[in-house]
Amino acid sequence: MANRHPSAIKRNRQNEKRAERNASIRSRLRTDIRKVREAVSSQDVAAAEAGLKLAVKEIGKAATKGVLHRNAAARRISRLSKHVHALKSAS
Repeated sequence: MANRHPSAIKRNRQNEKRAERNASIRSRLRTDIRKVREAVSSQDVAAAEAGLKLAVKEIGKAATKGVLHRNAAARRISRLSKHVHALKSAS
């Protein structure tokens, strides 16, 4: 733990809260992205579209909260969308 200054103690508390929140958001994000990729690989258009909608929402939320950089969020959305739209046009 940091020095015994009240400000350092408070900073540690804040960092622990943020780390816990960020881990939760990142985990949910990875799960949603995985579901979309699985739907695309199994050629399930309906599930891929539904999953993409949820994943885009979670990615945007992660970028807003500072878990992801906004350009990284845009890149992930773009790549996921590209896969889903390729699946739609192929079927």
